[in-house]
Amino acid sequence: MNRRNKFSRTLTAVMMATGLAALLAANVQAHCDTMGGPVIPEARAALEKGEVTPILKWVKADNEAEIRRAFAQAVAVRAKGGEAKALADQHFLETLIRLHRAGEGAPYTGIKDEAVEPLAAMADQTLASGSAEELIGMVSQHLAAAIRERFNRVVVAGKNKDKNVAAGREYVEAYVTYLHYVEGVHVAIAAAGGHHGEGGEAAHAEEGHQNQHE
Repeated sequence: MNRRNKFSRTLTAVMMATGLAALLAANVQAHCDTMGGPVIPEARAALEKGEVTPILKWVKADNEAEIRRAFAQAVAVRAKGGEAKALADQHFLETLIRLHRAGEGAPYTGIKDEAVEPLAAMADQTLASGSAEELIGMVSQHLAAAIRERFNRVVVAGKNKDKNVAAGREYVEAYVTYLHYVEGVHVAIAAAGGHHGEGGEAAHAEEGHQNQHE
């Protein structure tokens, strides 16, 4: 197995283990705040059936009692119909999202009626389709583009790095940014050290055999 193939497969492991989380960091917590996220549709279905159990998974154990109380109150009030039902549902949904967010260590900022971020939506779709291949391809493209952009910036800045002090500092800034990003990928690989993808231990054995001859 040549070095390029080994590196490519390692990056795929990173994509599966941590790359997606990095790309969604700015949006993933807010995903469950949206009307199109997975929490609210389940909560509405639970209210209609009068069964709280399916939504308990969205809160930590410490908050289960509060959700059960809020659910029981909502079911009782919504039985009156009309505006009372709408208000009861809204109050329960807000309580559920607030506690879910608290479990993530994030503040509650309200329920958002906005489109789900494309990558987050695709992550949900992979679970429905039973295949993550399209998502893996998209995430791999994002990582490749990010590395390529930082690399090119260093190369361009390096052409003038000795021209003057300002140009030299521009090069150093680009170099440090690039190096830190690559180091971040390395940290992600190390964090995924227990990953056994396709080929698993056989692949590790093959790699060890190759290393003996490199």
